[in-house]
Order: sequence, then C-alpha cells, then structure tokens
Amino acid sequence: MNESHHASPGWLQYVLIAVVLAVVTLIELWAANLTAYRTPILLALTVLKASLVALWYMHLKFDSRLYSVLFAGAIFIFGVPLTIVLILLFQFVG
Repeated sequence: MNESHHASPGWLQYVLIAVVLAVVTLIELWAANLTAYRTPILLALTVLKASLVALWYMHLKFDSRLYSVLFAGAIFIFGVPLTIVLILLFQFVG
C-alpha cells in the first residue's frame, strides 16, 4: 500500500492555534459591542476562525494544498454573499 505520511503538528502548535482562536474570540466579543460595521467584522472573524480550525484541527494544512484552497475558498465564496445580504437586510430592517 502506498500511504502518504505527513508531519503531524506538535502540542505546542496546537496550543498556539488555541491561543490565536481565543484572541480572535476576544476580538469578536469586543466587536459585538460596536454599532458600525459589526456584521462584516464578525463574519470576517468567523471565516478566519473556521479556516484555522479546518486547516489545523482537521489537518488540511498538512494534506494537499488543493484541499485547503477548496475548503477555505468555499467558506469565502459563501461568506461574502452572506455578509452582503446581512448588511443590506440590517440596513432596511432596522
């Protein structure tokens, strides 16, 4: 059998990613209190966090780059229109 082996991240890398995710969560909590541009900021941070989780904890970063591009691209492709729709919706609703 032909198995592809890749270097798994060490515990320090997992801790660093967890710290980055915690910092981004704190930024999200701060941004939730903003009045202007709250929705796009929160959605951008959510896309960032989802990409980090997928790339590191699902080990996509260590697989083919195609998987990373497809997954992160899908998050971006769906996230941008959703952000635009929500911005327009919140402008007209309230």
